[in-house]
Amino acid sequence: MLDSYASLTANWSYPTAIRFGAGRIGELAEAVNAAGITRPLFVTDPGIAGLPIVAKALAVLDGAGVPYTVFSKVDGNPTLANLDDGLAAYRAGNHDGVVAFGGGSAMDIGKTIAFIAGQTRPVWDFEDREDWWTRADANGIAPIVAVPTTAGTGSEVGRAAVITDPADHTKKIIFHPKMQPRLVIEDPELTVGLPPKITAWTGMDALSHSLEAWSSPFFHPMSQGIALEGMRLVKEWLPVAVTDGSRIEARAYMLIASSMGAVAFQKGLGAMHAMSHPCSSLRGTHHGLTNAVVMPYVLAFNAPAISEKLAALARYLDLPGHSASSVIDWVLALRAELGIPHTLKEIGVDDSVLPEAAKMAEHDPSTGGNPVKVGVAEYETLFRRAIEGTV
Repeated sequence: MLDSYASLTANWSYPTAIRFGAGRIGELAEAVNAAGITRPLFVTDPGIAGLPIVAKALAVLDGAGVPYTVFSKVDGNPTLANLDDGLAAYRAGNHDGVVAFGGGSAMDIGKTIAFIAGQTRPVWDFEDREDWWTRADANGIAPIVAVPTTAGTGSEVGRAAVITDPADHTKKIIFHPKMQPRLVIEDPELTVGLPPKITAWTGMDALSHSLEAWSSPFFHPMSQGIALEGMRLVKEWLPVAVTDGSRIEARAYMLIASSMGAVAFQKGLGAMHAMSHPCSSLRGTHHGLTNAVVMPYVLAFNAPAISEKLAALARYLDLPGHSASSVIDWVLALRAELGIPHTLKEIGVDDSVLPEAAKMAEHDPSTGGNPVKVGVAEYETLFRRAIEGTV
């Protein structure tokens, strides 16, 4: 299969070292060695721990004589308990680095284990606020090799992780520049078995990252350009990947779009993510699915402030009408094509989450990147629209 898709194989050095291409999981042992890891903790999702893709990766390590321990006690929305269990496994195995293999949950826990294992302060002291990351002992951060098996979060190229705080059920972003993996293997063959529904949900997450970055008022032209092309790739290839998951080309471009989205949102996120986080914390909804559901409601709310940006996006994507409403119409049509529910109520979020969810959204770090100022009152309105289905 490598020969058939040679043109989709490359080594990149942005934003970190990336080995991209079908079959490149075969380089895992070499990548671990290149990252300076001799005894990795292999962190993965429980849903894939017993699947052939994990067995294949572990066989590569076995074949090279690399000792490892597998850790898979990871919830869909990672918690402090998951982190504590992972740290215990890391220390018990005398590990010196992490292989984060899986979706966003495994990435978040794997990266946080590698980060916090060498720190003396509690994890919440490193929340992504002001300059809290400078509290960390950078020399105590273990190296990470990341291998994504979904195309959505882009966490493999990110410098942060999201962990749920049990004290108030909020999702908190833990940040440090050295949390970015030293080396990434992006092998589209690992995503071929992803069910259509999960392919759609994670793909819409990738879209939400680029779309919110594009809409953000912050100044970051590099991320702006990356966001634009990331959205074009999603438009072209996500429906294909959902319809025919065996298409390596579609899987490859969606992996790229996912990483691009994570790079782009250095420019900022917004109300989509600020609304999604409380839903996941309070009702256990899938993050990507929730972003997909709230997407048109947030777009419509923000449209008056970003009409020129959305019109420019519509021109780039060649959407009928080339206007802000063209983008909203496209998102609605894409959701329908992919089988995404139209309302939050359909995924288990109803009026009972208010006003708690609105307060949590107001204080979410993503809120600051929204192009329109949003507080509790505005979030209550947005949540009600998304629950009732009024775009």
